Amino acid sequence: MSKNISHLSGRKGLKQNLFEEIAASVQLNGRLDEEAARKLAEDFLVGTASVHGTASFYDFTREDQAGKKVYVCNGTACLTAGTQMFVRDELSRHFSTDEIGEMCCLGRCHENSAFQYAGSNYSGTAIRELEQIRNSGRHIRDRYAVRALGQPILTGPQPSQEALREQLLVLLSRKPEAWISELKLSGLRGRGGAGFPMAIKVESCARTPGDIKFIVCNADEGDPGSFSDRYLLEQQPYLVLFGLLAAGYMVGADRGVVYLRAEYPESAEALAEALDQFREWGFCGEHILGSEFSFAFKVILAQGAYICGEETALLSSIEGQRPEVRVRPPFPVQEGLFGKPTLVNNVETLANLFAICRDGGAAFAAIGAPKSTGTKLVSLDSHFNRSGICEVPMGTALRDVVFQLGGGFTTRVKALHIGGPLGGLVPIHKVDELQVDFESFASQGFLLGHASIVSVPDAFPMIEYLEHLFAFTAHESCGKCFPCRIGSVRGRELLHKARTSEGFLIDKNLFGDLLDAMKRGSLCALGGGVPLPVYNALQYFEQELRTYFSKGSA
Repeated sequence: MSKNISHLSGRKGLKQNLFEEIAASVQLNGRLDEEAARKLAEDFLVGTASVHGTASFYDFTREDQAGKKVYVCNGTACLTAGTQMFVRDELSRHFSTDEIGEMCCLGRCHENSAFQYAGSNYSGTAIRELEQIRNSGRHIRDRYAVRALGQPILTGPQPSQEALREQLLVLLSRKPEAWISELKLSGLRGRGGAGFPMAIKVESCARTPGDIKFIVCNADEGDPGSFSDRYLLEQQPYLVLFGLLAAGYMVGADRGVVYLRAEYPESAEALAEALDQFREWGFCGEHILGSEFSFAFKVILAQGAYICGEETALLSSIEGQRPEVRVRPPFPVQEGLFGKPTLVNNVETLANLFAICRDGGAAFAAIGAPKSTGTKLVSLDSHFNRSGICEVPMGTALRDVVFQLGGGFTTRVKALHIGGPLGGLVPIHKVDELQVDFESFASQGFLLGHASIVSVPDAFPMIEYLEHLFAFTAHESCGKCFPCRIGSVRGRELLHKARTSEGFLIDKNLFGDLLDAMKRGSLCALGGGVPLPVYNALQYFEQELRTYFSKGSA
């Protein structure tokens, strides 16, 4: 990350930023040609190498994406469902090999068989109607169940204009410090995976001096298997936008950025409509509801990079740099977007602020577990009899989620991968011992993460699943640190060779050293986190995996 480029990019600010200019050029011409790169470099006072370096990183701006007309979802839920090859075969009847690309993930995990065509997502049985879709341009909306245990915070009716207005007036009637105190009382922890107390970040950003501050909503939900943020963006966008406003008021920021997943076209549409309503109702812009508080929104479409779920990589992305992880400190709340104090939170975290402002921090803390307060959205994949979104109080027995809300499985399942590719790989017999909260999972050697659930069927080889995790990490690595960049490739190579070459066994001690190097030496949770589910697999599926490893201890 170049601080010089960060400040140069900041000269033009959010309205005309380098990242969007690069994406627009690629969308217009199919690729970033040399003349366009040179002009952008001149306009932003950066080198052409920086412009090309950015364009060559993302899935949707790389040169090898030119000419793609349709994309197969290569996410984990579609992989374990076993439908990817069928989808690809059906697409190949209508498109050439060069016209078929891949995307990960389309957020259609509840139905699988997902693909994107002409800027719209499809799943389920839609692949069988491809000819009609091509001829008519018909868009098929997906459907999924939304259920809640107890009083919902995030899955109830979306607040009305009057309810939003009333709550904004309440927000603006109290000092920011008072709301930070309410946030402390609530015990709200980040819902993006790490579970860090939100109040600490908010207070730190509020105390950092600065005339310009930013709120950034990480809406680039990249964990394969998760579609809870997608649900909020499409069905509860007012909660998300209110959350940005409330966070901005608390820290003294007057502008907010929603970094939105490009693989979610329906989310972009819903968010745009919600923003139009907020502008019409006077809920954003200058002097909101006659107060001294002003706040402007900016939506930036991501271009396909899982690493942008890491907050510093996300900020580098907005600035038009390669989304490489930054060394911390300084933390974003001290020196973030364009070098300014920046609060970064994910969609679900921010959506909780409406309930906290309405009911108070103590009421929020009364829901859930003592150290994991509030509720949690859980995504259930297509192997569940009742797939979809569930909202449960933190501390709810995992068994209740799986069998009461999810209705059990459509096939025999041996493991649940919970919380995305870096989350815990839970053997099915451990379901009775876990609760949906951060402490329960950590105490058993797992990670709750985003709380998405991908089911691994009995028939799916665990060695192939682990190879997939390493391949995903290798593809999504920013490449800045050696343990992640090299370790993910070596892990994939070892597992692939053991799976496909007769007589080759992985040295278990060497493999253990590889995992340890990635865990200890990686700059961020991508390289440092993927060893966790691998360790889980080696521990709980040792009998299945032993034929691929030499004797020893990992």
